Amino acid sequence: MTGTKPRPDAAGARVPEAPEAAQPGGLVDELDTILSEGLSEAVYASDAYGGVVYLRSHDGRSLVLAKIAGLAVSLLDPWRRISVTSPLPTAAAYRNGRTVFLADGGETMRRFPQLAIGMPYAFGSANIPLRSGPDILGVLCVLWPATPAEGLSVPRSRRLRAATVRLTDALAGYAVGHDIAYDGPATPTPLGPAALAPNRVGLFDWNVDTGDFRADDEVCALFGMDPRDFDNRAETLAGRVISGGGREFRNAARRAVDTGHVLAWRMQVHAVGGARRILEWWGRIPDDHPRATGRHLVGAILDLGTSAAAAEAVERLREGVFSLAPDGRITYANRRLQSMLRVRLDDVLGRTPWEALPWLADPVYEDRYRAAMLSQQPGSFLTTTPHGDRLEFTLYPDPYGLTGTVAPADPDAPGPHPAVVPRPPSTAAPPRLGAIYHVLAMAGALTEAVSVSEVCDVVTDQMLPAFGGQELAIYIVRDQRFHLARQTGYPDGFLDPFEGVSLDSRLPGVDALTRGTPIFMESLAELVAAYPDVLVDEMSSWAFLPLIASDRPVGTCILGFRDPHVFTPEERSVLTALSGLIAQALERARLYDAEFTLARGLQHALLPHRLPTLPNLDIAARYLPGTSGMEIGGDWYDVIETGSTVALVIGDVEGHSVAAAATMGQLRSAVRAFTTGGQTPGGVVWHTNRLLNDLDPGLTASCCYIRLDPHTGRGDIVRAGHPPPIRAGPDGTSTVIETHGGLLLGVDRDTVYPVTPFRLDPHDLLLLYTDGLVEEPGTDIDDGICMLRRSLHTAPAGTPTEIADRLLHDAGRLTSRADDVALLVARWTPGKHPGKHPGKHLGGSPEGPDRPPGREEGTL
Repeated sequence: MTGTKPRPDAAGARVPEAPEAAQPGGLVDELDTILSEGLSEAVYASDAYGGVVYLRSHDGRSLVLAKIAGLAVSLLDPWRRISVTSPLPTAAAYRNGRTVFLADGGETMRRFPQLAIGMPYAFGSANIPLRSGPDILGVLCVLWPATPAEGLSVPRSRRLRAATVRLTDALAGYAVGHDIAYDGPATPTPLGPAALAPNRVGLFDWNVDTGDFRADDEVCALFGMDPRDFDNRAETLAGRVISGGGREFRNAARRAVDTGHVLAWRMQVHAVGGARRILEWWGRIPDDHPRATGRHLVGAILDLGTSAAAAEAVERLREGVFSLAPDGRITYANRRLQSMLRVRLDDVLGRTPWEALPWLADPVYEDRYRAAMLSQQPGSFLTTTPHGDRLEFTLYPDPYGLTGTVAPADPDAPGPHPAVVPRPPSTAAPPRLGAIYHVLAMAGALTEAVSVSEVCDVVTDQMLPAFGGQELAIYIVRDQRFHLARQTGYPDGFLDPFEGVSLDSRLPGVDALTRGTPIFMESLAELVAAYPDVLVDEMSSWAFLPLIASDRPVGTCILGFRDPHVFTPEERSVLTALSGLIAQALERARLYDAEFTLARGLQHALLPHRLPTLPNLDIAARYLPGTSGMEIGGDWYDVIETGSTVALVIGDVEGHSVAAAATMGQLRSAVRAFTTGGQTPGGVVWHTNRLLNDLDPGLTASCCYIRLDPHTGRGDIVRAGHPPPIRAGPDGTSTVIETHGGLLLGVDRDTVYPVTPFRLDPHDLLLLYTDGLVEEPGTDIDDGICMLRRSLHTAPAGTPTEIADRLLHDAGRLTSRADDVALLVARWTPGKHPGKHPGKHLGGSPEGPDRPPGREEGTL
């Protein structure tokens, strides 16, 4: 962010110079050679049609496309920089250190839908981490035509693995003493077509005055002669000419004398075996050649092979024919194409079709090209020219480029795309597919973010790698003031002065929001000219994006670029579109956070705030809400004193909703009332079941009720559809207490719940828990209970508080939980007397006895 600072003399102040920063350049020669050779070997060894190498960026947040073979760089524009945390196969291979193989488009859609959004084409790929010891230097990705339900053959897999090892070893050797990180542009590695033989070229020196003809061995071979039999006479070569004989030579010599050169002079000559060969002559008479020896014509003779005949054959076709290089640029077009499209050859060569023909500048047509190149399958599309001609384009790809034909379309044939209406020159061109991908990828990622923090995580992970920025700040408006929600890349303390600035402050981030339009500053001078009192850091360019949802100001997103950055019209459009998506997601997330806070507050209010301090008994309790979604659950626990005994209760109302939490509160109150009213353990559960049936909330609940005498260690257990309690000795040996269980509460109003007596030994541990601690989707709950017992056996012989924390940690429930978790741990310690301090505060959090306050929920 930038802000204002007092200046004694704004009019005469000097604009500070931007700090020097090296412009991102290409790969250094040694690294370029390593990547080119390694990538080419991997592509050829595995029979792939293309491949790429990603290296990590200097800041470690991104993977940067460094080398590409068999594909146009423009094809991978949206993926030149990808976040290491993104849900893409390349990033997954980098994070996990394992190869990600995708056989076809269907598997890509199932496993990596965000990649399929931008590349919905049928191709297979393997993303292989370049691992050197514990360090991953980058990722190699090779691509094949789709092979549904097939993997790599063993020989191809073995060759690819060997090529990857050699590339990794070479990179690791280079990394010793060099920084392997990269932030420059992607550079192509050409893959030569093995089927095409190179052109043959011979050199000569012809004295046109004397007829002396000096030629190299290649010239003799082109004329079908043994160099040892050539007598260095022009007449000898003229005898090999089929049309015109020596007259062709004399005409060539005359033109050379008159003009000083001979250009593209063609003739047919006899070749070995009676065949004919077309040769082309290029030469000139040099001005500095010694006149004493006569006039010399020096130059080269080219063997055109079949290329001349092929070009002539193509020119005879009624269809238009063109050729695209791997980078999508036109390298050849026949005369018929020029007349059909009404263009000049000079206007289209060296440009992409959508650049040379503005009426083809539509993402749908570019998508056809991408689909052909990435799937290596022919494709076609219909279109209408600005002159009303309906044409059919057919595309034939291979790893070395693409050949296309254009023919008049059947007027009645349905087309895959409607006719294109030519745009007025002033109308902006549609965004490229890369731009569309960024919008779709951001939209897809934001749909999975529910809280403000998660939205900010998505924006940070997506925006910086996509646009190459180094700083990002997200400000949210509350009470007409700006408050920082997330920042990355800024110097420590730089943003402190801007916390809480009002909406009338003279700041570019504030102005962008109040005006409702983005502000793009491409240089420091431009920023200072607009905001003379600006306070800046080492950035050189900025984008200030207003976040507005349903005409409500939400905040501002600020992108900073260390190097001068030119915002193209397409990039400005994409950033503007993304700001709208971010604003909508933040507004939704703010409502979620508010409702989440209210719901969690309700749930915590229904749980005990303090546990009683009891003689001969140490107790700890934990409650952890689920982390998936906002819905609250119905898990509860309670410890109830009843004179000489104590009741330990744990339960779980089905579902995750406010209704479940409300039902949980009613059941907890009922159990407490029936317990303090003198009911037996079986009576407490029986009455609670009848109450739940009478209330008829449409929900069932499980419960485990234990009445324990802390003086004798004897007790009774009643279980209503709940996981059984566990008893553990001081040495960690544990057993599941076998009980006579009953139906869930709320199923049958007249169910009678059996009572199971039990007895604790001194220092035994009693463990009550809900199924969220031991149950995982797709696994048996008994397996979860066994794992819990193993954790209990290895837990240190500490306090119940320490043991509860250890059990939660071992079960992996501190960070990610699909279900709520309630846990009650009690240890019988005969002879221990209660202290004089009051009961300890729980507040529905992990804080319990002997636990320091102020710890974050669910952390150790």
